[in-house]
Amino acid sequence: MGSLNAYLALSAVLFSIGAVGVLIRRNAIVVLMCIEIMLNAGILALVAGGIAHGQVATQVMVLFVMMVAAAEASVGLAIITTVFRRHPEVDVDSYSTIKW
Repeated sequence: MGSLNAYLALSAVLFSIGAVGVLIRRNAIVVLMCIEIMLNAGILALVAGGIAHGQVATQVMVLFVMMVAAAEASVGLAIITTVFRRHPEVDVDSYSTIKW
């Protein structure tokens, strides 16, 4: 098993990739996937810290975070699907000007 620093470095790289993806991409589905990458980077850092310090409660908390992330992804995808039905465009910039 690797050191704590290696896991934290991997977590930082994943979070950076997700943050750049959110800032650069304009497709709503890709933005949601980048947000999921950022959440998984946080989960990886949390698990690595919990294992390094021998805390089992951290792993239980990670399960709850994963459940919330899954619920967030499903709700976000449902919103994007609803918006896409009314306006067949997945450009995030155009969502601020939509008139219902």
